[in-house]
This record gives sequence, structure tokens and C-alpha cells, in this order.
Amino acid sequence: MPSNLFAGPHLWIILIVILLLFGAAKLPALAKSMGQSARIFKGEMKAMKDDGARDASTVDNTAAAPAAPVQSPVQAAPAPPVAPAAPSAPDTKA
Repeated sequence: MPSNLFAGPHLWIILIVILLLFGAAKLPALAKSMGQSARIFKGEMKAMKDDGARDASTVDNTAAAPAAPVQSPVQAAPAPPVAPAAPSAPDTKA
């Protein structure tokens, strides 16, 4: 059994096979896509960690004071009145 499978010529053979399978034109787009996915994943993990810390502090604060009702900052405007439709003239074609 080889001691180091991913060294020297083995690595070159793997890279050549990947290049043949995906083509040289698609590799930059594939790398960009993987980078964007990793960046999004990192941001979501940070947001989850921040939410967890915020939830923990909220639980501590809610025991001290009751929560006030939340009001929406945007109020919906009332709908304009709708005028009744005018009666249509009867067709006189025969």
C-alpha cells in the first residue's frame, strides 16, 4: 500500500483528469462559484452565532422586564374608494 497517495505524479494525474472532465473554460466559473458558496456559508454561520448570542441575552433581559408590544413602523394607507361601473349601452346589431 502506498504511503503517500496524493504526492508527485498522482496529483498531476488527478489534475489532468479534472481538466479533461470539466474543460478549461468551465474551471474558472466553477472556482468562482465555490468561492461564493464558501463566502455565503461563512456569513450564515456568523449570523447564526450572532443570533444565538442575541437570543441568550434576550432571555436574560426578558426575565427582568416585560416585553412591550411591537408596532410596525409602516402603516398601510386606506384603499381608495372604487367608483361603480357605468352601465353599458345595449347592442343594436341584428
